[in-house]
Amino acid sequence: MIPIKNREGVARMRESCAVAAAVLAQMKEQVRPGLTTFDLDQIGRDLIAGYGARSACQGYAHGARSYPASTCISVNEEVVHGIGSIRRILREGDIVSLDIVVEFNGYIGDNAATVAIGRVAPPVAELLRVTERALYLGIEQAQVGHRIGDISHAIQTYVEAHGFSVVREMVGHGVGRKMHEEPQIPNFGRRGRGDVIKPGMTLAIEPMVNLGRHEIRTLADGWTAVTIDGQPSAHFEHTVLTTDNGPEILTVPRTVPAPASQFSPLNS
Repeated sequence: MIPIKNREGVARMRESCAVAAAVLAQMKEQVRPGLTTFDLDQIGRDLIAGYGARSACQGYAHGARSYPASTCISVNEEVVHGIGSIRRILREGDIVSLDIVVEFNGYIGDNAATVAIGRVAPPVAELLRVTERALYLGIEQAQVGHRIGDISHAIQTYVEAHGFSVVREMVGHGVGRKMHEEPQIPNFGRRGRGDVIKPGMTLAIEPMVNLGRHEIRTLADGWTAVTIDGQPSAHFEHTVLTTDNGPEILTVPRTVPAPASQFSPLNS
């Protein structure tokens, strides 16, 4: 059953999503050559804490495994769920996907973006452009009375028309009191299929798009998903509220309290 948010739930979602968006925006500003993904995760950790929020990733359980980092940082061929490491140094020409999920006052805010570090190869720049555009085309279909498949179809057709492939094993999802709620939102599908969209749904729409083949595999850490062919992957995500006036993107930077403390990575 798909949770429908009441007025209080919507207000709480606005708050949590505002924090998630603020953290993502500030982390994007810190991406630069020479930084390790561990450094970047620590920046995210401190930002989240500074806003009085909690990382919804840290400690998230999947079977017997618990996610060990505050944010998901995935570089180049890493699709999602990359774990910050002192051994992974960001370099000119890399792309890095930042997936920020926070819990604030009992509700989850979820968003992601892929950032190019300096100049990247033209096909990779096009991959980022197409993936981000596909996200917004999917959001346009999150209209009351439409079906989830309309979102999926819009993403898939645009991505494949540009010669890229959508990941099949990972999907978008509802979000609210929990990180993963119903419905599942694949990035591929047919129009007119799936659940009917109603007012008050909060949906995490998140195309994950590969330069090469769509297949992925999981590394030995049990979390990091990578492309099967080693080609780069991009990931963009917003949390969206469905309303009678059309979809509203909740994960956009808004006025939120400044972090309670500063920390050395931002000042270095």
